[in-house]
Amino acid sequence: MVSSPVTQGADGDRYKWIVLSNTTLGVLMATIDLSIMLIALPDIFRGIHIDPLQPSNSFYLLWLILSFMVVTSVLVVSLGRLGDMYGRVRMYNLGFAVYTFFSLLLTITWMSGTAAAMWLVVMRIFQGVGAALLIANSAAIITDAFPEDQRGTALGINQVAGISGSFIGLVLGGVLAPIQWRLIFLVSVPIGLFGTVWAYHKLREVPRRSTARLDWPGNITFALGLIGVMVGITYGIQPHGSSTMGWTSPLVLGCLSGGVALLVVFAFIEQRVPDPMFHLPLFRIRAFTAGSLSTLLASIGRGGLMFMLIIWLQGIWLPLHGYSFARTPLWAGIYMLPLTAGFLLAGPVSGFLSDRFGSRPFATGGMLAAAASFALLEMLPVNFSYGVFGPILLFNGLAMGAFAAPNRAGVMNSLPPQHRGVGAGMNSTFQNAAQVLSIGVFFTLMIVGLSATLPHALYQGLVSHGVPAPVANRAAHLPPVSTLFAAFLGYSPVEHLVGAPVLAHLSRHQVAVLNGRRFFPSIISKPFANGLHAAFDFSIGACLVAAGASWLRGGKYRYVEAGTTEEAAPAESVGALPITPAAEG
Repeated sequence: MVSSPVTQGADGDRYKWIVLSNTTLGVLMATIDLSIMLIALPDIFRGIHIDPLQPSNSFYLLWLILSFMVVTSVLVVSLGRLGDMYGRVRMYNLGFAVYTFFSLLLTITWMSGTAAAMWLVVMRIFQGVGAALLIANSAAIITDAFPEDQRGTALGINQVAGISGSFIGLVLGGVLAPIQWRLIFLVSVPIGLFGTVWAYHKLREVPRRSTARLDWPGNITFALGLIGVMVGITYGIQPHGSSTMGWTSPLVLGCLSGGVALLVVFAFIEQRVPDPMFHLPLFRIRAFTAGSLSTLLASIGRGGLMFMLIIWLQGIWLPLHGYSFARTPLWAGIYMLPLTAGFLLAGPVSGFLSDRFGSRPFATGGMLAAAASFALLEMLPVNFSYGVFGPILLFNGLAMGAFAAPNRAGVMNSLPPQHRGVGAGMNSTFQNAAQVLSIGVFFTLMIVGLSATLPHALYQGLVSHGVPAPVANRAAHLPPVSTLFAAFLGYSPVEHLVGAPVLAHLSRHQVAVLNGRRFFPSIISKPFANGLHAAFDFSIGACLVAAGASWLRGGKYRYVEAGTTEEAAPAESVGALPITPAAEG
């Protein structure tokens, strides 16, 4: 076993747990803020006095959700590369400070209306820069600090804390936002201050010499290309003209084609610059390639799951079970806790076992189990029994946790020390970018499913309860994404679709029925099921392909420094640096 300079002796043994504690706190904080806004959005928009469901305000709705995710996806490789060049601990400490500063600025918005919404979007972008610095360098710092036979456990704890943070944020947002929406950002400030000071005083840089230069052409083309693709996906689910979606709009087509073209140029540049940002020769390492491909496919399979489950719970199941629309955001987060519990249980255990037996059986088995859990969810009726739904969520969390930790450990163990920052960034980019892609795919499948039967069902239901036929026809032919967003935000869907002035002319009994907890869920249940089944079928396929990719990584695998006395396979060349991959067992 090759020990890192910071893991030798009793002091090194204490230090590695300090590293794990601090980096896990940083990643957990960053991923909690990734989702904390999802539940808090209604309170935020009420607090700044803006209606997010107005077509002119859809920009703020989409980009408050996605700006953080897009920024971390675009920057994580570049910032991992900077960590390799100038010090991973230095970049990580900067990330804590940047993240904390912009979390504070998010709480002090003094404006209202669209000015306040734009302020929040811009501050979220810069907060995302801090999160990218944390995410890009945390896995590399852990890999430097832990010996090879303990990295699976350490990376498993860190990785699962990051993934589970997305679900913890749902509950935390639901608790804090009704008290005061600013609290969802303020809660990060004292934690961030503590983490910044702690990291500055306790984390140690691993000495390394680097004469590499920053790849500006690669960074610019990669950033612009990825942003173009993500913007295209984001606006593809928005209506365009008379179409329910915007996939044929000039903006979307231009963003997608331009983004893809820039990424092709980026790949061309990376093969010709002396110090590339995206170290393409790393893909010659089979364990790295298979693990990264598995990361991409697993994230595509599960990335949109959280949105679909929230809409399922908030728009249908919770109202049918007696919850008002205003209370559904918080309770949706609470009812999804079994998913988080599964991640927290399976991640560290599977990471520990992968240290002994290798990543392949656990990562592959996790993806197969995840596919089975999606099949079980698809078999449920829309108005399910929670006694069945909860255990399936737990099973899904266990499956995803069993995959995530060993897969990340397998990727990091395969990397040469000098490329751990950029390699971790590349892997995180696959994960984060795939989540945005997954959201586009899931919403597209859902909208296609709703478009087939929702207009007729909604028209008939509204007319039968006294809504004038022209109004009912207009409401029935509104873009389905408006209905999804209304349910997602915990608004009363019928009041949004029909309008308060129309409801004022109906009898009190009819208004009570239309705004009641059963009318809208009953109308949308069958159309929603059509889209949901298509989304689950897509997830099953993605997880099965991810399982196949994971199996191709080979047996237990570690990077071995050239010149050591350990048995090793013939060296492969990565750039000008020798790599010796050793497969064990």
